[in-house]
Amino acid sequence: SHERICQYIAEESRSLVVSVGYRLAPEHKYPAAYEDCLNATQHFLQHLERYGVDPARVIVCGDSAGGNLAAAVSQTLAGSSDLPRLRAQILIYPGLQALDFNLPSYHQNRGVPLLLQKRAVFYSLQYVQGDTSNLEEILAGSHIPPDMRLKYRKWVSPD
Repeated sequence: SHERICQYIAEESRSLVVSVGYRLAPEHKYPAAYEDCLNATQHFLQHLERYGVDPARVIVCGDSAGGNLAAAVSQTLAGSSDLPRLRAQILIYPGLQALDFNLPSYHQNRGVPLLLQKRAVFYSLQYVQGDTSNLEEILAGSHIPPDMRLKYRKWVSPD
């Protein structure tokens, strides 16, 4: 599904683009996709010379769930001293938090196609647990204990 955009990015930026075909939910729940992306990125970073890639110019990128995966891979590799450092991460409408699906951006865009608010939660649940039995609970925001909500309010709040 992303071959044409990857080709476009490669041509326009005169770069090598590596697209990872990771395992998909619901057949493969978390952390399968993350492990696939992390393993592929580590392998690529270990063999840069084989591909003629400058170690100082490696960027990870992803959209939607792939944006979440790119962010997770970047965070994991940030502390690695045995691999080249990633130059940057590009995240295109990434799914980055599941603490609160009632923030203003979710309300403002809840009816915007293609990824409606309810559909975003549905896919998130498929990815994490393989079923959607607590969809309404999550949409209502009752899946997070008050102490956890308080702990993370600095990072996840309308402000």
